[in-house]
Amino acid sequence: MPKKFVPQQFLNRELGQLEFNRRVLAQAEDASIPLLERLKYLCIVSSNLDEFFEIRVAGLMEQIKLGGIATSADGLTARQILQFVRERAHQLIERQYQLFNTDIIPSLAKQGIKFLRRTHWNEAQQEWVRDFFFREVMPVLTPIGLDPSHPFPRVLNKSLNFAVELQGKDAFGRNSARAIVQAPRVVPRTILMPPEISGCEHGFVFLSSILHAHVGELFSGMEVLGCFQFRVTRNSDLFVDEEEVKNLRLSLQGELPQRNFGDAVRLEIADNCSPLIADLLLKEFSLAPDDLYRVHGPVNLVRLMRIPDLVERDDLKFASFVPSVPAVLQKKGSDMFKVMRKNDVLLHHPYQSFKPVIDFIQQAASDPNVVAIKQTVYRTGVDSALMDALIAAAKGGKEVTVVVELLARFDEEANINWANRLEEVGAHVVYGVVGHKTHAKMLMVVRREDGKLRRYAHLGTGNYHPRTARLYTDFGLFTSNEKVCADVNEVFSQLTSLGKARTLNHLWQSPFSLHTEVLRAIRSEALIAQSGKRAHIIAKMNALLEPETINALYEASQAGVKIDLIVRGVCALRPGVAGLSDNIRVRSVIGRFLEHTRIFYFRNNLQHNVYLSSADWMDRNFFRRIEVCFPVLDKKLKKRVIDEGLKIYLQDNCQAWDMDSAGHYRRKHPRSTAKKCAQHELLNQFTHTPAMAKS
Repeated sequence: MPKKFVPQQFLNRELGQLEFNRRVLAQAEDASIPLLERLKYLCIVSSNLDEFFEIRVAGLMEQIKLGGIATSADGLTARQILQFVRERAHQLIERQYQLFNTDIIPSLAKQGIKFLRRTHWNEAQQEWVRDFFFREVMPVLTPIGLDPSHPFPRVLNKSLNFAVELQGKDAFGRNSARAIVQAPRVVPRTILMPPEISGCEHGFVFLSSILHAHVGELFSGMEVLGCFQFRVTRNSDLFVDEEEVKNLRLSLQGELPQRNFGDAVRLEIADNCSPLIADLLLKEFSLAPDDLYRVHGPVNLVRLMRIPDLVERDDLKFASFVPSVPAVLQKKGSDMFKVMRKNDVLLHHPYQSFKPVIDFIQQAASDPNVVAIKQTVYRTGVDSALMDALIAAAKGGKEVTVVVELLARFDEEANINWANRLEEVGAHVVYGVVGHKTHAKMLMVVRREDGKLRRYAHLGTGNYHPRTARLYTDFGLFTSNEKVCADVNEVFSQLTSLGKARTLNHLWQSPFSLHTEVLRAIRSEALIAQSGKRAHIIAKMNALLEPETINALYEASQAGVKIDLIVRGVCALRPGVAGLSDNIRVRSVIGRFLEHTRIFYFRNNLQHNVYLSSADWMDRNFFRRIEVCFPVLDKKLKKRVIDEGLKIYLQDNCQAWDMDSAGHYRRKHPRSTAKKCAQHELLNQFTHTPAMAKS
């Protein structure tokens, strides 16, 4: 029997995600943030909303279509949630475009960075655009006239398209009133115009403006009455019945192309689009009027993410920095194995460099004493020095085993390609366990020393991805602790072999022990509080949703446990409710870097237990994924995690948002000059500027 929960005690997940994006949008509103970074935050909101509609909204619409009436822990049905989502998404997007048009664009223009609208082009600019259209755009366009022999074309997910209203007869005497023009994917959506033509240092023209200006060239002899950009977002959740397929990789390869043509879930159109065309598009994509989003500007702001890279204005961007390397690894040619035999090593990204992780696997690949390397791969990117090192190790005759998660959303294609390359050089490639995504971040090296085999491991809270290691906050731990390494080996054995799960020494693992151990640790803290002693839990994660864990936290709060939760994204727990969660505080920190670290602290009668994990406190992480949660055993490193990963965030009064019991957030503002900004302080503590690095 499923457990019963009190709906009033839980907040909704989808609405929580929209609240998170409102906090991200606040970064774009913040005039103290460099201007080009504000533009990036605006684009990040669009990117986040794309995935939100592709996955979460698509899931709600699918439930409704199938007639589902089940409720989530908050007591809302899919139909109720969808209605709330539509209302709040419209409000959020309206504010986003208002900010773009009335603040970001004018501020950029003052800095010589202009988006040149076609209504303001001078003669020279018109001529340049005309030449660009005929040279770069028109040769790759295929306009589709809509008539009985030309049905509505298949529109790719999130692609830029134009609906054109026409008048007159074509070459064959047909009265075709409408056409669709699909923008070519090979042409960028923002084009840099030469300064001598644009009249400013950085002048950009939208591809949509170029097409609007010259769409008549595609329909010779006909009059264009209107041209309206539109964009469709589709259900992008892949369906692969893992228990039915014989080869997951082949099945996934067959399914991936269909992602672009799933059911439509959102239609974005220009705000000047005629009602006739809007109705035509809604009908074509089987969408309701509430699924229509009219926008004043480009229908895809994500494409503006490339603008800061095209503009060389360091004064309008965050200051660059050079991550530091722990002193024990700074010596050129440091023997990683020697260092790890002596002490565990902790890395705090992005403040400390990801390079030691690359060095570790590269040393292992070239070391003649290394006999085996095992690694999990969830997201690693299209280009990866780590993967290249694994390939080199396999070519060199070492036993290389890689657990590749093929169902890592939106990274499936890259992971399939790495799997193919690894298999080609003789590496053992496995895809984990049917029905459970492998989300654990583990790397193990087996080395022969003095006639015996010794294990070394790296465990992390983030992906093995050098680029995101510069953008996300994460911890990584190097260790040669025999019991921890034995646990890592056991998890790898589960992933590659068959057999029952054994009890681990130190690691908590999903789907077997992580949920149970988290509940046990919370309840243990409650017992300590009930005995009259001080009890404290601090947990930092991306999301908190699992109802039983939330209930355990409520019970601990009522027992007198002080609970501090640092939840970057969605939190279903209601803090500060009298008699329920008086002792619980929830905050979210939004800053330059994406807070990605998962840290669980239990005071435990001054034992100060600290765990790092790949898992959030969500149903999927506890029950449908392979995750590991590992202790920090070294006292000095434990103190570092508490100080750098928890305390400093609880003191933040610049980038922190405190949550109330209704799920609303209020940004902290320093009352005096004593500003505390966690990310800034960690940058100052660990990094230096490029100029300092050269000196």
